[in-house]
Amino acid sequence: MVKRVRSDSGPLSLQKHNHVCVKLALSIFLVGLAVRLLLWDSFSFLSVVESPPVEDAKAESPVLPSSDLQASDSDDFPESPQNQTHISKDAAGKCDLFVGEWVPDQSGPVYTNESCRVIEPHQNCMKNGRPDSGYLYWRWSPRDCKLPKFNPKKFLKFMRNKSLAFIGDSISRNQVQSLLCILSKVEPAVEIYHDKEYRSKIWKFRSHNFTLSVIWTPFLVKAAIFEDMNGVTSSEIQLYVDTLDKWTNQYKNFDYVVIGGGKWFLKTAIYHENNTVTGCHYCPGKNLTELGFDYAYRKVLQEVFKFFTNSKHKATVLFRTTTPDHFENGEWFSGGYCNRTVPFKEGQIHMIDVDSIMRGIELEEFEKAASLGSQRVNLQLLDTTLLSLLRPDGHPGPYRKFQPFAKDKNAKVQNDCLHWCLPGPIDSWNDIIMQMLLNA
Repeated sequence: MVKRVRSDSGPLSLQKHNHVCVKLALSIFLVGLAVRLLLWDSFSFLSVVESPPVEDAKAESPVLPSSDLQASDSDDFPESPQNQTHISKDAAGKCDLFVGEWVPDQSGPVYTNESCRVIEPHQNCMKNGRPDSGYLYWRWSPRDCKLPKFNPKKFLKFMRNKSLAFIGDSISRNQVQSLLCILSKVEPAVEIYHDKEYRSKIWKFRSHNFTLSVIWTPFLVKAAIFEDMNGVTSSEIQLYVDTLDKWTNQYKNFDYVVIGGGKWFLKTAIYHENNTVTGCHYCPGKNLTELGFDYAYRKVLQEVFKFFTNSKHKATVLFRTTTPDHFENGEWFSGGYCNRTVPFKEGQIHMIDVDSIMRGIELEEFEKAASLGSQRVNLQLLDTTLLSLLRPDGHPGPYRKFQPFAKDKNAKVQNDCLHWCLPGPIDSWNDIIMQMLLNA
């Protein structure tokens, strides 16, 4: 007997079969969709937890990538968010621009001694015949911050209808020349004033109505100085440590001030207070009390900070710390020289005693003034001492004069191991100043 096999291929069976298939397909689709949504949420959660904040990620690199540097040259101010260059911050929410190292920078300076016409002869190292150029290819890189290169277009827009003054010694004038050279890439300044000795000057950037000044006052207080332009002294300096110099009369005209000094206090001087001689620094044979340069420097800074904190004028004031020199085997008057060609690394050099004393006084008196607070003055510390200490290679040395060895390659010439070649390391000071002012 043949057993017949039941066939389900009839119309009703086919309809039932199709219904089952549709259900099965729909179930598979829904399960797949659920799994996908679950995995999508998991990946989204992981990306939120594991991705570092943008600011922290940037902090891993001490130098801006070239794309960021190009973006920072935008004409727009303020920059759009995607083009902004952020300064990373430490755990306390502050960025220390003054702790870091000098890193190679193959792009070099933004100006040359040929493109900038305001460089004083004593700082025009390349024109004067300095044979090496490696010192031009370094820039300051803070340890925990990204410091953009100076943006002259942005700076001039920020300074529209404003005024900036550098008040102090010849280092202030050195820095102003650097700033003028950088800004000349956008607009050349017009000199509208100079004093008899060309030490104090005023420039105007007419298209931005921006006024830039430098006021030469090496002690910041009243002083009778008997010294020629070459540093030759005919008599002791008479220093009135309790009487601020005439720059205070102009302070009300400035929106921003960069002020500093220090080195002149190491010179022999007779000290006056309340119109009475009270002592001196290094005045053997004068039968006066040796008070020391530190006494006078502290007294002067106290007067300076008291003036700012008591003033009713609203301004931002950057106090620049002392600048170390790099004379070796002598001083400027006794055959000292500076012939190094690369920067120091941290720990390879330490400040000499007088610089340490000055810096200590500066930090102490600044902190006292800052702790008082003021609704009118925004007092900030421009602490260039340690970063400058690492650059023995950036000074004119013997090339403060034109071709000093042209006639005799073994000639004994005076060296300058205090001021800076232009272009040179002092350009980075202006990178820092720009960030401080923009974030003030």
